[in-house]
Amino acid sequence: METANPAPSAQTPAAVEFALLQSWLASSSALQLPLHQIESQQQDKGREVQRLLLQAHLQHRGSGDVGPAVRLQGHDGEMRYSHRRLGSRSLTTVFGTVEIVRMGYSRPGAPSFFPLDQALALPARSFSYELQRRLVKAAVQNPFLESAHNIAELTGVSISKRSLEEILPDAAQDFDAFYRQRSRAPSSGSILVAAVDCKGIPMIKPGGAQPTARLTKGQKANKKRMATVAVVFTRAPWVRTPEQIIENLFPSRPRTPTGAPAAPRPENKRVWAGLLKGKTAVIQEVAEEMDRRDPAGSLTRLALTDGERALQIRVDNDLKVTLILDLIHVLEKLWKAASVFHPEGSLEADLWVMDRALRILFGEVGQVVKGIRQSITKRGLSGAQGKTLNTVATYLYRNRARMHYDEYLANGRPIAGGPVEGACKNLIKDRMERSGMRWTESMAEAIVQLRAIYLSGDFDRYRQFHIEQDQRRLYPAAWSVVPK
Repeated sequence: METANPAPSAQTPAAVEFALLQSWLASSSALQLPLHQIESQQQDKGREVQRLLLQAHLQHRGSGDVGPAVRLQGHDGEMRYSHRRLGSRSLTTVFGTVEIVRMGYSRPGAPSFFPLDQALALPARSFSYELQRRLVKAAVQNPFLESAHNIAELTGVSISKRSLEEILPDAAQDFDAFYRQRSRAPSSGSILVAAVDCKGIPMIKPGGAQPTARLTKGQKANKKRMATVAVVFTRAPWVRTPEQIIENLFPSRPRTPTGAPAAPRPENKRVWAGLLKGKTAVIQEVAEEMDRRDPAGSLTRLALTDGERALQIRVDNDLKVTLILDLIHVLEKLWKAASVFHPEGSLEADLWVMDRALRILFGEVGQVVKGIRQSITKRGLSGAQGKTLNTVATYLYRNRARMHYDEYLANGRPIAGGPVEGACKNLIKDRMERSGMRWTESMAEAIVQLRAIYLSGDFDRYRQFHIEQDQRRLYPAAWSVVPK
């Protein structure tokens, strides 16, 4: 590939612009301005210097003229591209828009091939990979308009909301492939934990839906689509007693730093969610993730879920792990039962829940269920109160085989799905359920996947993988120059 002389000239556009910037900074008008205005204007003027420097660099790279013709290896064998023509394309970068002049090779019935595009690893879109990276990283944290505004303020490059929305699904397309090949750093924990839950995402109403002047009883302002949220991590055992759990949940005195060992933190935690895939597919991904981390099956495997039967059945069938009912969901049921007997928020309600929770932690689930059912009979409760207590008792009884908390605690196993509850909040609620937000299925799936990559600490590694995969899709694997 031919290149131009890389030695810069004193009169290059970048040098002229830089000289103008220096001159402005020393001018009488600038010397009268407060510093914050100098900063703002210097940044704006400096961006043009950066853009011109990049433009000059691209000119030094040449046009990609490699010879009279090229030969590409395709599915139908080798094809000769002998028609040559110079063309240009615009690329919006973090410094602004630059023009790239490059030689194109073509043949009838086939798209043109540009060696310089491949050498520069250019994307198909008119936005550079670096600009796309910044846009995607902003969009997984903030609303689209706010993200575009923030990038424009930082770089001076304006991107429309529509362009950002087109970039995001493309940016997420290698999510599954990335995690299939992703190797995990070794961890010291001997317990491999999976947690699965569901969280709703507000969806855009289907086309043709008529607006409602006033919602009727039980009618929702928007319809939610349930996403299956998953977490996998490794953890060291942590032996505790039921009393310690109760003291943590219902502290009787102000907590002060002690010499007690801190709780082991999750290692190599990965969080993700699937909206379009469905529960079965996400749970299968959990199984694959656990097998990748523990191919020899030497770790203690367990899974935490809420009491949803369909979810429990899928997890139990696909993961082949010890299934534990999340204690947080048990407490939610106990609070509902306590509200039948005592005013909500009262000391009596607290004591009622503490007593039943402690007995459950000691393995006395059956006795707690028996006591709730006896209360219904002895007090002659019916209607809503009786239904509430019956629902709680049935929930506890049905899940009793997954509530051996005394054994779990003695063996140092986790009993609460804090990581998956946190994932539901951080992954979905904090981004997808902000005021007024409604999503299409495809956009929600893309944002959830990209946000999962970001929250799992894999964003930069994923971006590099995505660029490599995108380059393979865009450019032929093998080509050669046809000699004169």
